[in-house]
Amino acid sequence: MSNDGYSLVLAGYPQKEKSHARHDQNSWFNAVTRRLPPLYALRAFEAAARHASFTRAAEELAITQSAVSRHIRTLEDYFACRLFERRGRSLQLTDPARALLPGLSDGFDALERASATLRADDEVLRLKAPSTLTMRWLLARLSHFRLANPDSEVQLTSAWMDVDKVDFRHEPFDCAVLLSDGQFPDDWESALLFEEWLIPVCAAADAGPWSLSQLQAAEQLHPTPDRRDWRRWLQATGLSEQVPLKTGQLFDMLELGIVAAARGYGVSIGDLLMVAEDVSTGRLGLPWSTAVFSGDGYYLVWQRGHRAQARLQRLRDYLLAEVAAMQLPSVERVL
Repeated sequence: MSNDGYSLVLAGYPQKEKSHARHDQNSWFNAVTRRLPPLYALRAFEAAARHASFTRAAEELAITQSAVSRHIRTLEDYFACRLFERRGRSLQLTDPARALLPGLSDGFDALERASATLRADDEVLRLKAPSTLTMRWLLARLSHFRLANPDSEVQLTSAWMDVDKVDFRHEPFDCAVLLSDGQFPDDWESALLFEEWLIPVCAAADAGPWSLSQLQAAEQLHPTPDRRDWRRWLQATGLSEQVPLKTGQLFDMLELGIVAAARGYGVSIGDLLMVAEDVSTGRLGLPWSTAVFSGDGYYLVWQRGHRAQARLQRLRDYLLAEVAAMQLPSVERVL
């Protein structure tokens, strides 16, 4: 007889009952085992269908595009049908895929809600914010907020793309600061932190006031490849006929244009609040003291009814108080 305790217990049963017990266990296991395709393949399909892009799905899931394609083929083999069709450059869902997607998205939402109830780090607020705002204003304020509110830790993620959007259903954020015109879904809470006022910035040694000829001759630095900020400023100030919109250097972030201007490479467009500290401390100059309202602002947003509503409101109130306490450069403002 074995000295294994488990074996000793089984040895006390007749052989027939042992077999019957195993049969019952197998029957129970088969009854509760769900017949599902691979979860990773379902995730890849849901992301690709939502974005209508294998590339965007790969970015969201942090895998390669070829891996997304393999996962989709796995599902197509499982269901014995095609899920996507290529029509020119666009990716289209087939009829079976359209039927699958709503229930699958609801299922992932339910999984996320169930998981959220057991998260060990539920006290952490996950905040998404634009990179330039993070570096020039938000990071220091959050550091002070943590000291004043030790029970409200904030985990910040900066984003240099898609600064006007967040997907609370599929991104791991509790709240976000977005550059927006303030039009949000009905189930969102929002608070305008401050409006975006565009103003030219240059090296501190070159600070204005400049003459029109100086502005005409200046190297234009563009914070966005489409050059929209310079275009907006010139049109709103009535200078678009006298100061041509130049090709200049193109950047993909507001911060890069500001840094290049501070180092003397030309004149960029910055946000009045975000350059205020550098202007007041002499690290940055204003060649032309006219700021133009872009029509957008920086909003703190979150979903209505969020479980951390009280902490989110505390963060909102703190950031609004910080904005109200700021000393901005005295400039002319043009709507």
